[in-house]
Amino acid sequence: MITSNRIHLLIIGLFAFLHLLKHSQNRLIPFSKNERIAYKEKVLAMFYEAYNSYVDNAIEYDELMPISCSGMNTWGTFSLSLIDALDMLAIVDNHTEFRRIAQHVIDTADFETNTNVSVFETNIRVVGGLLSAHLLSRRTEFQIEDGWPCSGPLLRLAEKVARKLIPAFNTSTGMPYGTINFLYGVPENETPITCTAGVGTFIVEFGTLSRLTGDPIFEETALNALEALQRHRSKIGLLGNHINVQDGKWTATDAGIGAGVDSYFEYLVKGSMLLQMPSLMEVFNYDYDLIKNYLRKNDWFIWVSMATGSATMPIFQSLEAFFPGLLTLMGDLDQAKKSLYNYHQVWKQYGFVPEFYDIVHGKHHKREGYPLRPEFIESVYYLYRATKDDHLLTIGADVINSIYYSARTDCGYATIKSVSDHTIEDRMESFFLAETLKYLFLLFDEDNFINEMGSFGTMIELKNNQNFKSKHSCVVESGGYVFNTEAHPIDISSLTCCNRFYGRELDFFEDEVDLYDLYIRKPITRNEKLLHSSDTISIEKYVEYVDVVQTTTPTSTSSSIITTSQENHSDGQILLATKTEHQDENSQAKLEASFSQKISWYTNEPESTNSIQTPIFVLKTENETHCSQTIINNNSPFISNDEQSIRVHSTIPSKSSIEIKPNSIMINTSTMVIQTIINENDSDDHHTFESDNKNNEQTIHHDHHYYDDYEILKCPSQSFFIRLSLYGQMFE
Repeated sequence: MITSNRIHLLIIGLFAFLHLLKHSQNRLIPFSKNERIAYKEKVLAMFYEAYNSYVDNAIEYDELMPISCSGMNTWGTFSLSLIDALDMLAIVDNHTEFRRIAQHVIDTADFETNTNVSVFETNIRVVGGLLSAHLLSRRTEFQIEDGWPCSGPLLRLAEKVARKLIPAFNTSTGMPYGTINFLYGVPENETPITCTAGVGTFIVEFGTLSRLTGDPIFEETALNALEALQRHRSKIGLLGNHINVQDGKWTATDAGIGAGVDSYFEYLVKGSMLLQMPSLMEVFNYDYDLIKNYLRKNDWFIWVSMATGSATMPIFQSLEAFFPGLLTLMGDLDQAKKSLYNYHQVWKQYGFVPEFYDIVHGKHHKREGYPLRPEFIESVYYLYRATKDDHLLTIGADVINSIYYSARTDCGYATIKSVSDHTIEDRMESFFLAETLKYLFLLFDEDNFINEMGSFGTMIELKNNQNFKSKHSCVVESGGYVFNTEAHPIDISSLTCCNRFYGRELDFFEDEVDLYDLYIRKPITRNEKLLHSSDTISIEKYVEYVDVVQTTTPTSTSSSIITTSQENHSDGQILLATKTEHQDENSQAKLEASFSQKISWYTNEPESTNSIQTPIFVLKTENETHCSQTIINNNSPFISNDEQSIRVHSTIPSKSSIEIKPNSIMINTSTMVIQTIINENDSDDHHTFESDNKNNEQTIHHDHHYYDDYEILKCPSQSFFIRLSLYGQMFE
């Protein structure tokens, strides 16, 4: 029998367990409505403390210095924190202050100054902030124009700033410089080195501008930059960290998901959702497969060589904490939860996430600060919206308490200088107002309009204006907002509303460039030749394409000179082979791609009656290419002007192929055929970390020497480093 003493002990133990369960960080008891409201109000109070301190002490400066109660300019001279925080005023329903500050920005913002600014930061913070404020302005009863959301003063201001950034993209590759001067364009001695995220983080803002204004130049510019990145993948498909925007050579070859790369992945997903571009999502899925195969290790994501996939730096960076949120958007909740759990362990270890965390030794490394970054809580927010798991609210409450008790000053909230002792330094970056507090607020404000999922909408009438000849009605503010990387929400329905009525001006978007078909189904080595009608076509798993110059005249039979090349991104070598083939007029085994105003894929267009030179693509054949001459293609973007000699190589046929005869049916269905081959046995081409560990090639070893010099991953701009820098701070 169980004695009375044992029963007594069991009762005491049960009460002790329930007490621990209630008060433990990993409690299972749901958050009550009152607790949610209390934390929402606490975040709101924190926002007003920081915001009012900035307005009172530093409104003419970019950022607040919360210890000295003063301000400083960092990314420009245009009250950056004010623009960055503007949409937050609408989100917390302070309509009066929103209207006051919006008018203040319209009246005082000066972008005609002799100022060097970061192209990346100005885009995500200023252009993104103005676009978001414009799209939220109707809710605040701000005086809007008849053509809203397709016109308005905040939209015109965003367009003006974006046009100031366009000259940065005037490079031989289409990838932008990191710095622009508002008056004079690219500075004379500006470095051509830009990080990957600095190239691929424009499609959300620029695409939004094109859809709202009807001018395709912004979206075209952003897509061209993304296309350029796809052309410079390594042989195994990875992208590096820093690239020369003039010659396309990688200067930092570490592949990862953190600093210098992060928002490139983010904008593939969000750009696809916002602009309804499936090819962007296809590119991300391709990248995500590579990430899982080469970068993932025990639900962490490390840095590897873009050329070999071998581990170079087993370091977790605080910027990487955005990735579980992105995976949540993609529907991979299992991986999102596992990675967020790892990151939360780091938070619990220090009370904050340090800039660098040594995964191997389980401690911060070199950069031990926490500049009030939003990425961790961003992922908590997305995962909570998907799962409604109250444990995530507990994590959010932990973040709020950590910031409140360790970063709070008399004039706002300060950067944590060291996560070890929670000392602080005199800086409050604008993203604390724009992102960190916004995600925390929305986490606990269940009924906020941003969290609506399409249950409500507003019918508006676009009245007569210069763009629309007649009245049109559409639904806006219907939920499903897409955040840019600075947490500025963009209303998808508003873009659809405007895009609907610009007509032929936006045909470019209907003929969307398929980045996946263009560059990912095409490996880097380009060894092809035109097909004789009797040849058998060998379609490889990843079909390779090659630039071909086709010359046709009215009197000659069709003859082609084929130029093939192989890029070796690790050492910069380029191989070029040529082969002249004659084929009869009836041969239709050609896949042509005309790079003119627009790109139309897999068409069988008739040959011109005039003498022309048009780049086309052809499929690879089973036969080897025997090269008889060596030439230099002066038009190749991969060959420098001083290139003097090019080696010749031959084709090695793939073992993974299918055989079909070249005919018109094949040409019309080539997209489907290639898709089938790509999806077949896709896992065979890449080794996972687990399989590679058997050969001890990519295992993280405690005694292994990895890179200690993270300088290679900085993202430089003239006179400062942009936020994508691992340092996360400004250095003169």
